[in-house]
Amino acid sequence: MRLRRGLAAAGVLVLAGATLAAQTIQINGAGATFPAPIYTKWFSDYNKLHPNVQINYQPQGSGAGIRLLTNRTVFFGATDGPMTQDQLVAAPGKVLHIPTVLGAVVPMYNIPGFSGELKFSGQLLADIYLGRITKWNDPAILKLNAGANLPSTDITVVTRSDGSGTTYIWTDYLSKVSPDFKKTVGVNTSVKWPTGVGGKGSEGLTGMVRQTPGTIGYVELIYALQNKIPFGSVQNSAGTFVTASIDSVTAAAEAAASAMPADFRVSITNPPGKDAYPIASFTWLLVYEDPQDKTQSKAMVDFMKWALADGQKSARELGYSPLPKNVADMALKSMDKIRTK
Repeated sequence: MRLRRGLAAAGVLVLAGATLAAQTIQINGAGATFPAPIYTKWFSDYNKLHPNVQINYQPQGSGAGIRLLTNRTVFFGATDGPMTQDQLVAAPGKVLHIPTVLGAVVPMYNIPGFSGELKFSGQLLADIYLGRITKWNDPAILKLNAGANLPSTDITVVTRSDGSGTTYIWTDYLSKVSPDFKKTVGVNTSVKWPTGVGGKGSEGLTGMVRQTPGTIGYVELIYALQNKIPFGSVQNSAGTFVTASIDSVTAAAEAAASAMPADFRVSITNPPGKDAYPIASFTWLLVYEDPQDKTQSKAMVDFMKWALADGQKSARELGYSPLPKNVADMALKSMDKIRTK
């Protein structure tokens, strides 16, 4: 009788263990639209490997990601612009920045009767976004694009209306190349633009440019490619006009990779190198070092280790550049800081 009771008890324990192992773990996150296409693929691919882990992501913009993480509304946030020192201090716990991939921000446009690739300098883009250049056939544009048959159409500047890491990258670059832009607009995820109309999210901004003749906007490379909207090359610090691509973004990352800070908060806009695309950035996942839910924490750490290794293989097919190996290795080591017990 005692033996039967022991076996029955053991059976209950095994069943309980199996139930616990199969328990669905749901993790919610929100933030940047910049990496949304690859995050969506990663979360889906990881779920196929681990059916009990469901990671939900809302691409609401980097500003929302930081705010929702700070309020602990979501388990993780995502941003293309690193948190400021004030934002880090305001958070109820220590926040870690985990780099995931790199991407480019491109100047895309809808010019009636023209579909070629325009050349832009940083100063030209700054003057357009300061409202100083207002026609597509302005001499400053024609000077860089000899032979281009550009109309006298008004330029309608399109910006992000929500807090956006893409805006941070764009303004970070323009502030480096134009002292007037830095003084007038500055660098942030949300700024007061002197001209233009706003679109919400990358999808909203892309839609406005696609549907409205005469517009120019800034968006992640993947969105321009997916929507087949023309975008221009940009002159880098070496004086070369470079088109955004995986290789040119990788070239931009190489200089930063050799001097990556321990907290990974680094800007790589306007880098040195003749092959480097000048408007590129890392994008980061934001997690607490000591999360409240340790079950979710363990699952999220396992996911991030997978993303920093196997997940990097799918970056190129979606228009992103994988992390340089030394940066990925640093990020993997940083996972040890996150408490899972």
